[in-house]
Amino acid sequence: MCGELCWTFETYFNATAIIDIAFVAAVFFALSLLLRGTQAVPLLRGVLVVLLIVGLTATVLPFTAMRWLLSNVITMLAIAIPIILQPELRRLMERLGRSGVFTFGRPRETEAIRMKVIDEICTAAARLSERRHGALIVIERDTTLQEYIDTGVLLDSEVSPQLLLTIFWPKTELHDGAVILRGGKIAAAACVLPLASGRQFTDRKLGTRHRAALGVSEVSDGICVVVSEETGAISVANGGRMIRRLDATRLKTVLQAFYGESERTPRLPTVIRGLLRRGNAAPPNKPPA
Repeated sequence: MCGELCWTFETYFNATAIIDIAFVAAVFFALSLLLRGTQAVPLLRGVLVVLLIVGLTATVLPFTAMRWLLSNVITMLAIAIPIILQPELRRLMERLGRSGVFTFGRPRETEAIRMKVIDEICTAAARLSERRHGALIVIERDTTLQEYIDTGVLLDSEVSPQLLLTIFWPKTELHDGAVILRGGKIAAAACVLPLASGRQFTDRKLGTRHRAALGVSEVSDGICVVVSEETGAISVANGGRMIRRLDATRLKTVLQAFYGESERTPRLPTVIRGLLRRGNAAPPNKPPA
């Protein structure tokens, strides 16, 4: 028995096999990290539970029809799961594309430009909040937003609080939509953005601007600044999550963490992580933005 066990290890568990197993384990571990917190996790868990129950039943009991069903269901799932998980797979591919392997030649804004954009946005957001004028500003980063820029009015102008206040004045033609910033300039205004899916949008009292901000942050790495028309509250959406009830000072801190210092600080400061944890939790006696 001991000799057979040693022969098995020597035959099948050589250095190449160990490296192969470790590589496969690393791939599955990376996929689990990328899918963590998405809608794909409970779906995959449910599929695995059903397959486990059906497989054990077909193995223990002599059910020929059950075995036939199991073999055909596995074939169908191999086609159906990629279709069902299309949004998660798309975000996975985008995150791999933004990892830096294929984006080494893309020009980036300098730190001075990023700081200037942040200051202009904070000034404009504070004035818009005082006047209760709704606004939606999106900062493009690695993921291109060209398909949404094409839906709006092209501007290609410098960022300034005066221009942003004019665009979002309720009587103008461009106020009903998003402003998209690219390369430190306003690329377009009155852009149409995708809305967040209903299953991920838990707070039904938030309006279309907030849903659009969450929607575009789910499909890209863009940073969205939202000013509520009803309450004047300022929010920031990034990565499918929203930080709410910000003032100009806290808005600047958040934007510096997400955009201004993104090239030098890959980890979020503790204050930002605290805001993210509290961002979706409304205070007990305050209405949502």
